[in-house]
Amino acid sequence: MNRPLAVIFTAIVLDAVGIGLIFPILPSLLQEVTHAENVAPYIGIMTALYAIMQFICAPVLGSLSDRLGRRPVLLISIAGAAVNYLFLAFAPSLWLLLIGRAIAGLTSANISVAMAYITDISPEDKRARRFGLFNAMFGIGFIIGPVLGGALGDHWLRLPFIAAAVLNTANLLLAFFVLPESRTPSKAKIDLASLNPLRPLRWVFSLKSLLPVVFIFFVFSATGEAYGTSWALWGNDTFGWNGLWIGLSLGAFGICQTLAQAFLPGPAVKLLGERAAILTGIGCACLALTVMALANQSWMIFAIMPIFALGGIGVPALQSLATRQVDASQQGQFQGVLASAVSLASIAAPLGFSSFYFVVQAQWPGAIWLSVVAVYALSVPLVLGLRLNQPEAAT
Repeated sequence: MNRPLAVIFTAIVLDAVGIGLIFPILPSLLQEVTHAENVAPYIGIMTALYAIMQFICAPVLGSLSDRLGRRPVLLISIAGAAVNYLFLAFAPSLWLLLIGRAIAGLTSANISVAMAYITDISPEDKRARRFGLFNAMFGIGFIIGPVLGGALGDHWLRLPFIAAAVLNTANLLLAFFVLPESRTPSKAKIDLASLNPLRPLRWVFSLKSLLPVVFIFFVFSATGEAYGTSWALWGNDTFGWNGLWIGLSLGAFGICQTLAQAFLPGPAVKLLGERAAILTGIGCACLALTVMALANQSWMIFAIMPIFALGGIGVPALQSLATRQVDASQQGQFQGVLASAVSLASIAAPLGFSSFYFVVQAQWPGAIWLSVVAVYALSVPLVLGLRLNQPEAAT
């Protein structure tokens, strides 16, 4: 693996660590600062706020990276993440925690820039594999993040944030000294109107062939939000898990996810084709979620995780398909649009899932996973209708 890819993948790992480390400790942290018994609504609000900032900033950072270059935008966002984790480590109240999560959402918007960077340096025939590795890096982050958050959080709830600040500072130094620029920055002046986060969405709506892909990204992101919103609460309510066991369960899922994303997307696309790979991923995820909904023993969750991880094999195929929708000069903008669609789902889904969990918590906490199956079902007709050939050219 070349050095630029190694640095980008390291940044993605640390982004995932930052997202994942808060999952095991968030219920306890919110109980500490709010003194409330039921914190599900607060979890939904914090997760949605994080996504709102991603939605606002992802297309902005994507467009800026097209004009200024990928490297400076990535460096600034990594530095901001390190500062944010220190802020969260010492925030004493709910309002300051909310501000910290808003800053975290802003800095995590660098994912769109990282994906554009990978597109810049990858020929088309290698993109599916590299996007698979991209998602595998998220898997590694979700191995480290939840386990780190659960283990350190059992000693002190704020300790995971200090660890994340140290890791991001190390990544900033690595990127500063090793990461080259991947494209020649545009000499054109920055159009301030282009920094409006809604403008790229108007652009994408002008290209009808892009809409199904964008909506599928929206649905996949919405399903993913259920885990951050409900996993810790469900694990405690159903199996009596503490922070460490919540972290270990998420870490075990991360191991399976990493192996699946690192080795299976390329062969799956070659064997099944892009459409069938996406549908196979949906089917595996829905099977695993159904088992989770019905499980009454914690070992069942660990047993189903390899099938659960197979649910991710279609995402790299979808990402590779998406990169062919526009030319190289618009990759940053388009990746920003996809990140915005993901963020829109991440605004609405946590509020919806946390509200649904509040309703079913006392009678059947596992019902939350059947609601995720229902959301997945929305994407199936769109996948069946996808055009897999080269679409209309972007203008």
